[in-house]
Amino acid sequence: MNKSFRLLTVSGIDLRLHITFPLILAWAALQFGLMFGTFSGAIFGIVAITLLFVLVTLHELGHSYAALAFGVPVKQIILTPIGGVAQLMRMPEKPAQELIIAIAGPTVNIIIAILMAALAMGFGVDILTLLGGFFELSGTTFMTLFSYIFVSNIFLAIFNLLPAFPMDGGRILRALLAMRMDYARATSIAAGIGRVLAVGLGIYGLLNGNFFLIMIAIFIFSAATQEARSTRVRHHMQGYTVQQAFTTSAYRLEASFSLQQAANMMTYSGQRDFAVVSEEQLVGFLPHATLREALRTHPAHTSVSTLMLRDVHPVTPSTDIYTVQQRLLSEEMNALPVTTGNGQFLGLITQQHIADLYRLVQTKPSIIPGPQSL
Repeated sequence: MNKSFRLLTVSGIDLRLHITFPLILAWAALQFGLMFGTFSGAIFGIVAITLLFVLVTLHELGHSYAALAFGVPVKQIILTPIGGVAQLMRMPEKPAQELIIAIAGPTVNIIIAILMAALAMGFGVDILTLLGGFFELSGTTFMTLFSYIFVSNIFLAIFNLLPAFPMDGGRILRALLAMRMDYARATSIAAGIGRVLAVGLGIYGLLNGNFFLIMIAIFIFSAATQEARSTRVRHHMQGYTVQQAFTTSAYRLEASFSLQQAANMMTYSGQRDFAVVSEEQLVGFLPHATLREALRTHPAHTSVSTLMLRDVHPVTPSTDIYTVQQRLLSEEMNALPVTTGNGQFLGLITQQHIADLYRLVQTKPSIIPGPQSL
């Protein structure tokens, strides 16, 4: 993801920070600095928010490990100023699997809360004292910090259980509904509830002057809408494959071509992404973003073979369209090469091809023959 950078890797899962993440640390320093009226208060705020996001990371790792247990690959975990998200490469196959994956995150927070409470009681501190320490925040002491993290961890679990996408509660609700009805219908209901809750949260934040709550409400509303749209697309495109959408007339590059020749072909054809072939076999791929960057940083005589991507996995005519769409989104690509099983280049499938197919399927499905007709 070009708007984030990798912090570390855990069990093969990249943990990334969004480029806006420092904003939450600056906000914490300002808020706690003003609250305590000291420089140490600002440091306290930075430490507190950093530890809070450690809890967020553990929460997302809970989802990730549960997903991996069901064979669902996890692309990465991204931390943003308003939370974190574990990006799965695909949806779980069964509603029960999604239910367990969704519950795994809050379960981690509950376990942490139990362990922290046990540790506090081991030192003679009761739960009421911990709760009081959070609401009073009387000083920049270790006890105040411990109370803040303890209560924030509980709030994190409770807040994530709200039945609103992309919160865990929304996914839990969808999974439970999907056990009794069509998956698309279950998503529509859960997303609708999520949007209603988002509007309520936004109004509450507006009336109380809480800009942070307003931002969260906008995020929830947007995510719920996106989830509903994605599921609707998946429902309509079910059964359609690359065969119904890709173009066989795509221009291609030879590995020996120069950067100048690639640029000329892009200008001449209007095509933005190019497969690189040798004797009709796919050997690489040159996305528009790579070509554009190369034109800015490399000499015109640079060989395409030194610029092309070699690890882009092609799709075949029988690949499910929704799978291709999800790959394009997760890999941030506009197009993918289409090949036979033995690597012979056949053409390209792009986001525009999929969008055109979707519009046709929505308006008049009979225009596009189904797989059984081919």
